[in-house]
Amino acid sequence: MNLSGLGVFHTVIGLTALLGAVLGFISYGKINLKVLSGKLYFYATVITSLTALGISKQGGFNAGHVFSLFILVLVAVAYWLHATKKSSTKARYFENFIWSFSFFLSLVPTVNETFTRVPIGHPLAKDINDPIIGQTFLVLFVLFIIAAVFQYFKQKKINTKLGEN
Repeated sequence: MNLSGLGVFHTVIGLTALLGAVLGFISYGKINLKVLSGKLYFYATVITSLTALGISKQGGFNAGHVFSLFILVLVAVAYWLHATKKSSTKARYFENFIWSFSFFLSLVPTVNETFTRVPIGHPLAKDINDPIIGQTFLVLFVLFIIAAVFQYFKQKKINTKLGEN
């Protein structure tokens, strides 16, 4: 696989972030910064995004670095909404969407890197243009849209119970 020490660290922390998000989705239907799984996602995503800036398969600044910076901005905004807009039920809609969108975007390089490296010696895809990668992105995008709609209605129900819409 030819991963550097930074690459191995990045991969382990990245998998930790994904685990935190999946546990949050299973337990709460969202990435919830009030609980351990949400905190795990947040901190591991920040570390993963920062370490991605030191990794380059093609050399130099590339699209993967742009993804990392964009994900950093998204999690910073979601964190800001969580920390400063606690009483705003409307802010929860945006916060939930941004956490989920950052997770979806994290899956793009994850799928690409995994499919072009695994199994070792005979990877599932030869490059980003391989149809299996595009098909996987399509499935993940559809799941993201379904999850976003689910979260919207779940948050609406919570807001209604609190007396706000």
